[in-house]
Amino acid sequence: MIGAVGIAVNIHVINPIADNRWEELVARHPRASAFHRCGWLKALARTYGYEPGVLTTSPPGAPLSDGIVFCLVSSWITGTRLVSLPFSDHCEPLLDDVGQSAAFVSWLETECERQRWKYAELRPCLPDDRYGQPSRSYCFHELDLTPTLPQIFRKLRKDAIQRIRRAERERLSCEAGRSERLLDDFYRLLLLTRRRHCLPPQPRTWFENLLQYMGDDVQIRVARQNGNAIAAMLTLRHRSCVTYKYGCSDEKLHKLGGMTFLLWRLIEESKDSGADNIDFGRSDLDNEGLITFKDRFGTQKRLLTYYRYPKLQGEVPVRNWDSPAMRRLISVLPDAVLSAAGRILYRHMG
Repeated sequence: MIGAVGIAVNIHVINPIADNRWEELVARHPRASAFHRCGWLKALARTYGYEPGVLTTSPPGAPLSDGIVFCLVSSWITGTRLVSLPFSDHCEPLLDDVGQSAAFVSWLETECERQRWKYAELRPCLPDDRYGQPSRSYCFHELDLTPTLPQIFRKLRKDAIQRIRRAERERLSCEAGRSERLLDDFYRLLLLTRRRHCLPPQPRTWFENLLQYMGDDVQIRVARQNGNAIAAMLTLRHRSCVTYKYGCSDEKLHKLGGMTFLLWRLIEESKDSGADNIDFGRSDLDNEGLITFKDRFGTQKRLLTYYRYPKLQGEVPVRNWDSPAMRRLISVLPDAVLSAAGRILYRHMG
């Protein structure tokens, strides 16, 4: 994929899927997340054809002491670039010595010019201008699970409590697992939700591959009324952190409080299983509705910023489907065509 380059610190490149040292580092590093996992990388490679690699100062044969994981995204539409990592809300560079960042950034500068890549993008959890020029920022929410469950419940906003009570009165049930039936219900609701937002859906194979490669650390939860699926979510887990990655619902039945009910059940079950926190993921800064929804659960929010090299000229271009014409088209496409469009578009996004 990439050749090693000698600079102040020698940077080596390894294949994280083939080299067991990467999974060993992820298992023990305090800043690793579900997005660093080999299962996530395998799903990216299998679904979209992205080529994963890890930059490390550790020589061959030695245990990994650090690493930055990337995927090489090659597209004739959007250009060739390194992204750490595609479709991941964040992906912290696993560096124990903050001074090491200069060596990795120098490597990226050299390789971007030599390989003529469009850019390299890093998505650290906390702001750090040493990783390049800020390119995009989001609102990030996280819920601390260390207080008692009653204490967490008291921090819920009044409207969230009202929705949970409504769901209980309506006798909603929650089913969790990894079955084909749950995936069917989840994906049907995902198509409804993405169409409602005039956005292309991720291909079903993406979720199939996540279930295959991440094993029991991926769970689908479905809220039902009288056996009918009305809301669903997909979560990831790494050690004591649960990540709420995807959520979807039937808009016609929002009044039943299905998504709020599912998230409260997720909080209860995560707390019971010993989790310390729930990662509620990123939200676009102008998506006030989603930000308000996550605020209801007593989460803490902060700015999440991505960084790129080389420096960008002007504003970061918007995605192609943000145009009014594309949004209108997405809203009327049949499900089969919409899903097929998602398979094509997401391959080029990264």
